[in-house]
Amino acid sequence: MTRGGVAGRVVTASGVLMLLVGSGFVVLLISVQGLRASEHQAQHTSAVLTNAHQVERLVADLATGQRDYVITGQQKFLQPWEQAAGQLPQQTAALEQLVAGSPDEVTRAQAAGRSITSYLQDYSLPQIEAAQQDPDSARTEAAISEGTRRVGAIRSVLDALIASEQQLSAREQRQSDAIADRAVIAAMAGLAGSVVLVLGFAGYLTRAIVRPVRVTAEMANRLAAGDLGVRVPETGVGEIRTLERTFNTMASSLGTTSADLAASRARIVRASDETRRRIERDLHDGIQQRLVSLTLDVRAVQADPADSASTALDRVADGLAATLDELREIARGIHPAILTQGGIVPAVRMLARRAKLPVEIGVDVPDRLPAPIEAAAYYVVSEALTNAVKHADASVALVDIRHADGELRLSVHDDGRGGADPAKGSGLVGLADRIAALDGTLIVESPSGEGTTLTVTLPS
Repeated sequence: MTRGGVAGRVVTASGVLMLLVGSGFVVLLISVQGLRASEHQAQHTSAVLTNAHQVERLVADLATGQRDYVITGQQKFLQPWEQAAGQLPQQTAALEQLVAGSPDEVTRAQAAGRSITSYLQDYSLPQIEAAQQDPDSARTEAAISEGTRRVGAIRSVLDALIASEQQLSAREQRQSDAIADRAVIAAMAGLAGSVVLVLGFAGYLTRAIVRPVRVTAEMANRLAAGDLGVRVPETGVGEIRTLERTFNTMASSLGTTSADLAASRARIVRASDETRRRIERDLHDGIQQRLVSLTLDVRAVQADPADSASTALDRVADGLAATLDELREIARGIHPAILTQGGIVPAVRMLARRAKLPVEIGVDVPDRLPAPIEAAAYYVVSEALTNAVKHADASVALVDIRHADGELRLSVHDDGRGGADPAKGSGLVGLADRIAALDGTLIVESPSGEGTTLTVTLPS
């Protein structure tokens, strides 16, 4: 991954987006936990208030039942009083357990419990017993006022506890509302930030990737259509810049290759024209003149029958033989017969025998190769040996030909003066064109004073 490239920026933007979304979820989780705690507190407060109201109702039942019994003396009015007296201990104990987490409310609940117990045992029961023995004494103003006072005290304690719980409930509700507001704000901020980040990142990808890739694709279409001069501006970042630079390098390479190919084709055309003119000249200056001379000899025999026909025919036969030899020499220059008949191995050995310097040969070519491959290898060896004698003043040459893995590998090395330069217009340029036409490679290594090595690789 290119440091600071597109991939790195994608990872960074993804990390920021993940952090933003994760932060929003964390805030939402915290808010949910807060709301859950508030819900639990609200349920607890509701239970406390319900129990407190229940205790207050039972105290009212005590007072009402006692009062009605004292006034009427009827036993049926004691049933609500008895039920309330039986439930109050359990209800007050439950109330104290519910408010156990708040010391102030525990104190109030205990005070309410003591007041209720005192009311029941010190006032209500004695008043009922008095009413059963002396109804008039239980109906005095003092007795009624005492009961009212005691019930008011109990209600006062319970009202204080209820008010405290209501205040706590209101405070918890405000906290829940604040938590919910923070959650909503966090969600909206996270959503807005995510949208902004996604839009910004989409814009960045469009500018940094989509647009350069479209431009490069358009230039690639133009390049494929033959416009080798197209280039893309190298304005991208990271891998995109590498893509643009690689495209421009490829286009330059194709342009150079195309120019080299055009030059190679021009050299091949010139070489073909020169070869054709040389063959025409050799035929005109050699074989044609000899055939004309033989034609004159035959006409001379026809014109002078007295001359010895045998001698004249011998002269014509010798001329024809010489003409045939000369024609063979010309044909050998075009394509050696031994290469066609025997292949590359005997052809290279023949070149070694004809060379004017010792040649060591190493050959490992078990089968015949395609004719163009054999011809190219033959002319490489021929040109290399000729240059070793003519230009390098070499004393020995080494020829190695190997065929393996679908390739023909050929090397020719001499111990001459070196310094060979294919760019100076030697026969190596033509060889390079011939090898390139067969998708092969030709490497010339010729350091000054260290001899010359030609290395050729040809697919076969």
